[in-house]
Amino acid sequence: MALLDVQDLNVVFQTADGPVHAVNGLSFQIDKGETLAIVGESGSGKSQTAFAAMGLLAQNGAANGKVAFDGTDLLSLSPRQMNKMRAEKVAMIFQDPMTSLNPYMRISDQMAEVLTQHKGMSKRAAIAEATKMLDAVRIPDAAARITMYPHEFSGGMRQRIMIAMALLCQPQLLIADEPTTALDVTVQAQIMDLLGDIRRDFGTAIVLITHDLGIVADFCDRTLVMYGGQVMEEGATTDVFAEPAHPYTKGLLRAVPRIDRDDDVLQTISGEPPDMSRLPAGCPFSPRCDVALDHCAVQRPAKEHFGADRRRACHKPLAEVTS
Repeated sequence: MALLDVQDLNVVFQTADGPVHAVNGLSFQIDKGETLAIVGESGSGKSQTAFAAMGLLAQNGAANGKVAFDGTDLLSLSPRQMNKMRAEKVAMIFQDPMTSLNPYMRISDQMAEVLTQHKGMSKRAAIAEATKMLDAVRIPDAAARITMYPHEFSGGMRQRIMIAMALLCQPQLLIADEPTTALDVTVQAQIMDLLGDIRRDFGTAIVLITHDLGIVADFCDRTLVMYGGQVMEEGATTDVFAEPAHPYTKGLLRAVPRIDRDDDVLQTISGEPPDMSRLPAGCPFSPRCDVALDHCAVQRPAKEHFGADRRRACHKPLAEVTS
């Protein structure tokens, strides 16, 4: 049984301009100790997928379908049950740690609160355990710095603190939503090395939400490509990168700057991402696709399984896309 099993997930937001369909019939699985990347342009539904799984949607949002963690349907849990699940089994790291950390509380108090509330530890024992975790994520002189406030740390150090907080209860699944976006390249590499160590040392499964394909290539076992709230393609990262089976995936990979190209022209995908309140009846990528067929705009493609545990959603014959 998969650790996380998402089946036919839909996320809809009610707005003054009508419903916005952020995620549409999304299905995927992740096993224990595995790393899965969810990639795509901004607005493709990546983060809302994570928020739905974690019970953190905005008040005007609603999710339906199935999000089962180790056999428990997360969408059916009460707020109290979900809070316990988030504390003990599933954790999330957000894009901007400064908006996730309380600027008025010392790091020691914020971290200790997790353990006193969910593990029943005394304040003294909780701070000792929190200090050990800061050491584990390589915060220098953790014993002295744990009493500092968030603004006294660099962006990279704050992200390490968020990772440490997420790991305090040793979750089985860690969802990392753009964990390196605001960091320079050197610090990005350090954070990804740290996540790799966490996976190895704790056996933690990791869902990495990102648009940085370079990080995905180095870090993730499998890659799921999203567009318009739907799966375009999924498979082993090495297979998806070596032989993309969807025009959108090919466009994303072409858009990555490479030093081995003879030309110095940056490749782009023409057009604009779809309006999620007015999605096409067919493939959401069809208005931007340079190989679209006549029926792509009106008929949604079925999921096609092929190769070694790969799938895609495209009307174009596989041989014509991969050639």
